[in-house]
Amino acid sequence: MGSREHIVMLPYMAHGHLIPFLALARQIQRRTGFTVTIANTKLNIQYLRSSTISTDSISDVRFAELPFCCSDHDLPPNTENTENLPLNKIVNLLHASLSLKDPLLRLVRNIIDQEGRPPLCIISDVFFGWAADVANSVGTANVTFATGGAYGTMAYISLWLNLPHRSTDSDEFALPGFPESYRFHRSQLHQFLRAADGTDIWSRFMQPQISRCLESCGWLCNSVDEIEPLGLQLLRKFLKLPVWTIGPLLPISGNPSSSQSSISRQRAGKEPGLAPEKCLEWLDLQSPDSVLYISFGSQNTIGSSQMRELAIGLEESGKAFIWVIRPPLGFDLKGEFRAEWFPEGFEERTTRESKRGLLVRNWAPQLDILSHRSTGAFLSHCGWNSVLESLSQGVPIIGWPMAAEQAYNSKMLMEEMGLSVELSRGIQSVIVGKEVKRVIELVMDEEGKGEDMRKKAAQVKEQIWSAIRNEGEERGSSVKALDDFVTSILSKRQEEQKTVPEFGYNNLREIID
Repeated sequence: MGSREHIVMLPYMAHGHLIPFLALARQIQRRTGFTVTIANTKLNIQYLRSSTISTDSISDVRFAELPFCCSDHDLPPNTENTENLPLNKIVNLLHASLSLKDPLLRLVRNIIDQEGRPPLCIISDVFFGWAADVANSVGTANVTFATGGAYGTMAYISLWLNLPHRSTDSDEFALPGFPESYRFHRSQLHQFLRAADGTDIWSRFMQPQISRCLESCGWLCNSVDEIEPLGLQLLRKFLKLPVWTIGPLLPISGNPSSSQSSISRQRAGKEPGLAPEKCLEWLDLQSPDSVLYISFGSQNTIGSSQMRELAIGLEESGKAFIWVIRPPLGFDLKGEFRAEWFPEGFEERTTRESKRGLLVRNWAPQLDILSHRSTGAFLSHCGWNSVLESLSQGVPIIGWPMAAEQAYNSKMLMEEMGLSVELSRGIQSVIVGKEVKRVIELVMDEEGKGEDMRKKAAQVKEQIWSAIRNEGEERGSSVKALDDFVTSILSKRQEEQKTVPEFGYNNLREIID
């Protein structure tokens, strides 16, 4: 019988899910000494391995490849995650993920054969409610891991389960699980959710998977108790399950004042468009809080007319900037960037003549940029990983949500936290340079609203770092939550062992089979 406990983890196939799962696996392993196995498709496992090469010892985070054939699911060749996948094909990947069920079951049974008992639990993504079937069939616990924040996750799951916008002609509507006074808007819904009616291909995946997650024995949430009081209160009430806040799961751990660079840890197979060191050298030349960092995450881009107006407003604002640029919508994301997508002479004027800006193609060392004293604000798509990276460094946000639960993250950052202003919403929206200039100046103003947002962001930064403090007797709320999760799962196993004393686990498996 294996002496150490074993946890199996199953992330959804997107970089924004794989990386928090890896960070959580490391935390569990360091805190407990348990064996942790992350299971996924071959290319995603390769990606995870590449992002661990230069990090400290993770010898006990294991990786298991699950067979997966993208051509069986009408996906482009070598497509095993959402990276560079056209929006209309993402639903194919979701449905394709159901094919991982049997391979996961075989993996878990192999572990039982080797160790004489099931893993302590299976931690699965919120899109993988079917993992509960696998856990039940081998006599272990299933735990759902929401890689987003509590408020955004709560809004997202309630929208998919209830489709409240279908029962009103109004653009504004109440959302089950939220106070009646909270209104959500049709423009905050991703195009596939807006069109969903319960019988469409998206609903047919989302509704059963989320529903099954409500049957797991608890949820882990990549957030911090102190920064999302309302979201957590609503999520716990809705789920009627334990919710353990174990965030923030960032690419590096440690104090923001530490000199340790995260460049090597973040790159993970990404080709930098400019040597990361060059970004930091350029930042060193700028004054404190003077630089706007612009990035829409690894999944998103904007339309060519939006890009042009953003450039116009940016130049008129006179602010220094680092902009991670990708070809606009409708063009090959991996293709060459064309000058015609910008106003004439924009790059020449801003990056060469005035040296006021940096245009970085494809990838930049985001956490290093956000943690630099010169960075004053972040124009972001409000993906939760980016939000946490920004908040952990005390940088206010200009929101431009695009998809998934980003619009609800943006809503919370504005209404609950008061440290963001929304510039635009979605990829169909019309923006004008004048409005871009106004919002940038508002957020980066040394007085008034800009100053207020920076103060609030600094407070949230403090809350985040105290949540993961772990010195002697002093444990932050996120450290306590992780310990509580482990204790709960261990005691659940002990309870279950008492209820089947006459059977060993192998006998139990034979009965199930």
